[in-house]
Amino acid sequence: MTHQERTLTPAMEDYLRAIYDLSQEELPVHTTSLARAMNVAPASVTGMLKRLATLGLVNHERYGGAVLTESGERVALQVMRHHRLIETYLAEALGVSWDEVHQQAHKLEHHISPEIHDRMDEALGFPERDPHGSPIPPKEGPFVVPRYTRLTEAEVGSHVIVREVLDEDGEHLRLLDAVGLRPDAELDLVASSNGDSVTVLVDGKEAALDPELAASVFVEPLD
Repeated sequence: MTHQERTLTPAMEDYLRAIYDLSQEELPVHTTSLARAMNVAPASVTGMLKRLATLGLVNHERYGGAVLTESGERVALQVMRHHRLIETYLAEALGVSWDEVHQQAHKLEHHISPEIHDRMDEALGFPERDPHGSPIPPKEGPFVVPRYTRLTEAEVGSHVIVREVLDEDGEHLRLLDAVGLRPDAELDLVASSNGDSVTVLVDGKEAALDPELAASVFVEPLD
């Protein structure tokens, strides 16, 4: 870890992680998108981007959006790695339910040393995915974000496997768990009713999901 990275505040790290996540859908990342993600006013975002740009972590031009530098991306992936390792440790070693680990991990991710993270990683057997199916970035080397299809965009009649679910909404996770929609679960997409509901068949049982819930599930077709 560089001296610069050691001096970053948790808020700075959260911004870098948010920019990384948003950059998977839009690039450069717009100030308004970042403000929504961070739940702050656009003026606050502009001020933080200026600070991050001064540190060489973000390239930012007024009205031009933000792009992470190589150093900024490295920090964002480190934060992601810490968060997902902590989620996995809480779930597997401590038995914390998958709808609770996200919030707990967010509280801890900035405050546990890299050495403890490495020990968690080793104790868990070097996991590649967290409890929600999200890939854990490697400690070193490139990280390739897998591209999956949202359940709302899958073809009706297709047989798919759940690869990942969004982890921020605990109620969504409890609803998905109730119908068996966890990572590695196989299902058939039975019907999609013009944005009103998505019907799936899981373990021989049909379940109707509202579009927002279905959109939080990412799947991959099976041959």
